[in-house]
Amino acid sequence: MNHILAIVEREMRKFFRSPALMMASMVFPLVQLIVLGNAFGGKIRDAKLGLVDQDGGTQALKIREAFDSVRANMRTFEPVYYNDPKTAMDDVRNGKIQGAVIIPPQYSRRVYEQDQPRIALVVDNSDNFMSSTLEDELTSITNALNQPTIEPRILQQTVLQIVELYPYIEYMKYLLPGSITLAMFVSVMIGGGMLYIDDKARGVHEGYLVTPITKTELVFGLNAAGAIKAIMTGVVITVIGSLLAGVGTVFNPAIAVQLLILIVLTSVAFNTMMFLLMVRVEDPLVPRAIFGILNTLLFFPSGAIYPIQAFPKWLRGIAAVDPFTFAVHGFKSILLKEAGMTAIWPDMLYLSIFALITLSIATPLFKRTL
Repeated sequence: MNHILAIVEREMRKFFRSPALMMASMVFPLVQLIVLGNAFGGKIRDAKLGLVDQDGGTQALKIREAFDSVRANMRTFEPVYYNDPKTAMDDVRNGKIQGAVIIPPQYSRRVYEQDQPRIALVVDNSDNFMSSTLEDELTSITNALNQPTIEPRILQQTVLQIVELYPYIEYMKYLLPGSITLAMFVSVMIGGGMLYIDDKARGVHEGYLVTPITKTELVFGLNAAGAIKAIMTGVVITVIGSLLAGVGTVFNPAIAVQLLILIVLTSVAFNTMMFLLMVRVEDPLVPRAIFGILNTLLFFPSGAIYPIQAFPKWLRGIAAVDPFTFAVHGFKSILLKEAGMTAIWPDMLYLSIFALITLSIATPLFKRTL
């Protein structure tokens, strides 16, 4: 144990002597949380929607009034009035407006005669998010126009009542578990994988070989040091990220204990995985080259940014064995849902088994020779 603690002490001293290294493992996930949290997941505001009124009747006036109501209240879009449908469609194609609604001639007459009245929505479907938002908004408007003026006394239609278990969760809060997980992974990549290979390249590793430290002690010492660095990063990012995202559950003592346990297990699992990948690597450029590949392969399929249920089968297969998936799910269950140990024990069990398996494979592969 003394030998292992000596290795941990040496690694931690080296880590604290390089504050830039510590900051690098924390700044990137925080920047991603702030930028992506504000850039994605927000509601569309002030989109430009063209309106071509070729009818001019009373029913067309209702549509114009509905558009003005949207502009004054929800501000999803701002109507821009056109006289020519071709000009409006050209502006949609050129990106000057995001869509155009065309009210054809004789629209009001068709409404009164119940002769299949139609209006057209022209959208730029190269941007699916914008087009789907405009389609949903216009669908709501047309449904409202189709409601009878006098409601029947007896409700004849089935009404869907939405029951939300939790208050509205902004995208920054949704992204927080993934940012915490990514911060620990970056810490493991820099403070574990890259430093380990750099030590071997600079000959520092040779100093261990002239000591009576055994191979198992070396493996456990290096992994313990890397895990401690990741734990420190995870704790700091959890607190700072929760303050930035407005998640107050982190200050609940019971939840804080659950978070600490999950942070420890995630850090150990990530570090043993990285140690297994780097155990036979000699070139210091390799970990730098594969950083982007590992980040893409592990982080994005984890459900941190987009639901796993939307993935194709082959990508779901990666997510099913990805330790990121279980870490992200655990942090979401604790921070956003306050679900307790009942919800996260499968994640904790998988991370523990994953760490044991990777460590048991890495230990015999580790060479206590030059």
